Amino acid sequence: MKKKVLIVGGVAGGASAAARLRRLDEKAEIIMFERDAYISFANCGLPYHIGETIKDRDKLLVQTPEAMKARFNIDVRINSEVTGVDTKNKKVTVNSKSQGLYEESYDYLILSPGAKALRPNIPGIDNAKIFTLRNIPDTDSIKDYVDQKGAKSAVVIGGGYVGVEMAENLRERRLSVTLVEAASHILAPFDSDMVVMLEKELVENGVGLILSDGVKAFKEIGSQVEVTLNSETKLKTDLVILAIGVVPDTTFIKESGLELGPRGHIIVNDRMETNIEGVYAVGDAIEVVDFITKQKTAIPLAGPANKQGRIAADNIAGLNSTYKGTQGTSVIKVFKLTAASTGANEKTLQKANIPYKSIYIHPVSHASYYPGALPMSLKLLFNNEGRVLGAQGLGYAGVDKRIDVIATVIRLNGTVEDLAELELSYAPPFSSAKDPVNMAGFVAQNVLAGSSHVITWKDMEQYNDEDYILVDVRTKEEFNNGHIKGAVNIPVDSLRARLNELDKNKTIVEYCQVGLRGYVADRILSQNGFKVLNVTGGYKTISSLNFDPKKAPENNENNTGGKTSGITIDPDTQAVKRAGNQSGDNDKGFNSCG
Repeated sequence: MKKKVLIVGGVAGGASAAARLRRLDEKAEIIMFERDAYISFANCGLPYHIGETIKDRDKLLVQTPEAMKARFNIDVRINSEVTGVDTKNKKVTVNSKSQGLYEESYDYLILSPGAKALRPNIPGIDNAKIFTLRNIPDTDSIKDYVDQKGAKSAVVIGGGYVGVEMAENLRERRLSVTLVEAASHILAPFDSDMVVMLEKELVENGVGLILSDGVKAFKEIGSQVEVTLNSETKLKTDLVILAIGVVPDTTFIKESGLELGPRGHIIVNDRMETNIEGVYAVGDAIEVVDFITKQKTAIPLAGPANKQGRIAADNIAGLNSTYKGTQGTSVIKVFKLTAASTGANEKTLQKANIPYKSIYIHPVSHASYYPGALPMSLKLLFNNEGRVLGAQGLGYAGVDKRIDVIATVIRLNGTVEDLAELELSYAPPFSSAKDPVNMAGFVAQNVLAGSSHVITWKDMEQYNDEDYILVDVRTKEEFNNGHIKGAVNIPVDSLRARLNELDKNKTIVEYCQVGLRGYVADRILSQNGFKVLNVTGGYKTISSLNFDPKKAPENNENNTGGKTSGITIDPDTQAVKRAGNQSGDNDKGFNSCG
């Protein structure tokens, strides 16, 4: 029997569903409706066209109606908005630019309406100088304004992926840019102890950063917009980019009988089916299951949307395909830094009441003796059974492939044992004999085995100063360049000979630069009868946390006397150096993480 399938919306989910369905069923009648003129475009590339990294606008257009018709025999109807769905009579109402208002029947319906930019009811928000970025017309509007109006300044509201990418790309166009985020940090998928490095990168590249402050009102003053924040801070700018989040674009189905979640997302099962037989939904407009917590959530990402479109098509064609959940793997470029994450972060795990452990490592991108090795930071989250729950990475090279490897292990329900045992490609220009992924596995193994006793800087808040002795096991030179206030310097190579200087009645909390020498010190001390805790991530982690975006970049680079998580860097010493110049654990035994 010939099927008639209607698809509402293109881009990632809808276009993928259409192409997959045609490959599975040559005889099906497939009609795709798109309210704009563009059925499939590179949504994630839009900021980079505004910044002119992608100069050719046509490169953003992944598919055209003509190409979809020629290759897949799909009836693509652009400038055609579906305004209602009648699930009882299996038909939709279409408002077409060329055909006017009409109805179209269906046997199967795939909903891929996506999400729209959130525009809260803030005074002055309808100003023509306030833009959002979701599609090609939005991109054209912003780029034309920058090109033709001679804009010199911009305020970006919202520190999510779009907001950060827009801040970077407007800086690339030489605009003066201020980024405003209502939360205490930007980029919610990253924990605060990692994201501060990205905030530092923004500030050092000239982006003004205002955190923990939302927008109260907009007001047009001459040729500019005045942005008033909740703190009563006032910013004058030539244009505003509103990037405070998205909401599912599902208003048109509210009377259809389709089940919606509390925020308007379409509820689907693991086959992408809604509560109405024959109706499927995919993409940014649906609720998904978090792969780690198993709780309902919404994660608007292109990769999952493509997979969901494929699964919906499979099930309409009679194949039994299921969606196993979204783990939120993502990556972002922030000027010269790359940041990537997968799985759950600490906030998510705490909210779901899932116990976890965390470790940090700060390796380099490839063999340290081969020219061009660059620093990176990896954070790994895992449970008491060793199952990997999440990971975050920052650095200048090789971060994405390490997070992708860990994402694969998570998808296969793998453990830290798997990370340690993975056989990964190695040559000096590309990695180390023990890849950073292996190193993370080794460190986590040691923690679970009880041979490494780690603590985070944040966890040290629970200890009274009188209960422990803080020992810096780096060299004297490193110690003099910057250390934690109150720390005693006993280099690891001298530790055995100086054990008599330490009190066995107190806990020895020790740290090195990135954690490796601290682990060696841990083994020496614990086997000599001391109770010891090694601060995971070492001095490099606390140095990063010491960054204060309220200060000018030049002040932050050698910021002294800072206080983070209850730990104070000694104001009498230089506290922070650039990551690329920082003397780290690239010392003897760097790869001996076991």
